[in-house]
Amino acid sequence: MRDHDTEPVSREIIALFGPTGVGKTTIAIALAARLRARGEQPVAVSADALQLYAGIELLTAAPTAAEQAVLEHRLVSCVALDQRVSVAEYARLAHVEIDDLLEAGATPIVVGGTGLYLRAALSDLDLRPPPPLAVRERWMGELEARGPEALHGVLSERAPWAAEQIAPGDRHRIVRALELEEIGALTPPPERSQLWSDVVRHPTRLIGLAMERKALYARIDARVDQIVAAGAREQVAAAEQAGVSATARKALGFQELIDGDIEALKRHTRNYARRQLTWLRKLPNVELIDVTGRSPDDVAAALQ
Repeated sequence: MRDHDTEPVSREIIALFGPTGVGKTTIAIALAARLRARGEQPVAVSADALQLYAGIELLTAAPTAAEQAVLEHRLVSCVALDQRVSVAEYARLAHVEIDDLLEAGATPIVVGGTGLYLRAALSDLDLRPPPPLAVRERWMGELEARGPEALHGVLSERAPWAAEQIAPGDRHRIVRALELEEIGALTPPPERSQLWSDVVRHPTRLIGLAMERKALYARIDARVDQIVAAGAREQVAAAEQAGVSATARKALGFQELIDGDIEALKRHTRNYARRQLTWLRKLPNVELIDVTGRSPDDVAAALQ
């Protein structure tokens, strides 16, 4: 994906992807310091579905005020909790930020752990249309009346291939699939994953940050304890009381903190990190960097 013969380094996007807890923010900050030393102007652009929301920063591991003072971050804490943001809306925001930075001669460092949002920031997505409001309301009513398992059965009759890919209890995906089927927009997945494409909008260096799983899981457990001690439960409870959109509520750990189930939060976060690592290793054209036992500055030096 790198093309140094046709594009100067300052015009190249750097994309850092890795599982939750791997240390993406601290590595981005260390890398930014080295880029500045050679005359570049790095600015981070978040590619995280939930770091957009203001009010749940502890839960989403958004960069702190101190971290943002060292490295400017765009698309962080910029959306109210009661708003819903689709991946298409995020893509528009990210494209504007990245294009503006490149136009100004800056170096965007796209930082994220949400695969679809990483691709949305770097590529053009082929997104399915939203359903008419009446269709959405009808299927939501069916969901409440009949339950997800019954609607999964309906989906199995209409589109067996789609039902095979969705768990019977996954309320959101079942309803979404039935909406798309009704409006004729439910089609088999493309041969290539929507999560990534090697066709990007600008020259991009894609760096995958990996870590030995035992070490990563220990970091995740420690971080959960840290955010709870820092007030994550109180932050989420305040968000719940103030009113939070269905999109923001999807933040990993939101419901677990509402329920006070810290062990479930650790377990679900470890499971999510495992899926991120699996997907990371399948990315084409990715530079895999094992960061186990390495300092952020050591990793940043290896990336130069």
